[in-house]
Amino acid sequence: MFAKLKFAGAFASLIYIAVATTTNSASATTAEVARKCAALTAKAFPPRVIGNPAAGSTKGTGRTEQRYFKSCVANGGNAGGDDTPKEER
Repeated sequence: MFAKLKFAGAFASLIYIAVATTTNSASATTAEVARKCAALTAKAFPPRVIGNPAAGSTKGTGRTEQRYFKSCVANGGNAGGDDTPKEER
């Protein structure tokens, strides 16, 4: 009886250690940074038709727009000079 209890306890602690070491400790993006980057992205990639996001952007592609936003978030809300929109080939 005690052997089974010891084994169950050891197994449970092993599972706990495995889960605790694999969790991602990266901080979540704050809403403030996301709003700032969304505004910077909208300024850098103006829409072709105002109010119609399906019309696309006048500069770049969707992929370059996403890259711009992600780099802005990674820099804490500061769009770097090398992140200017470029045409994708």
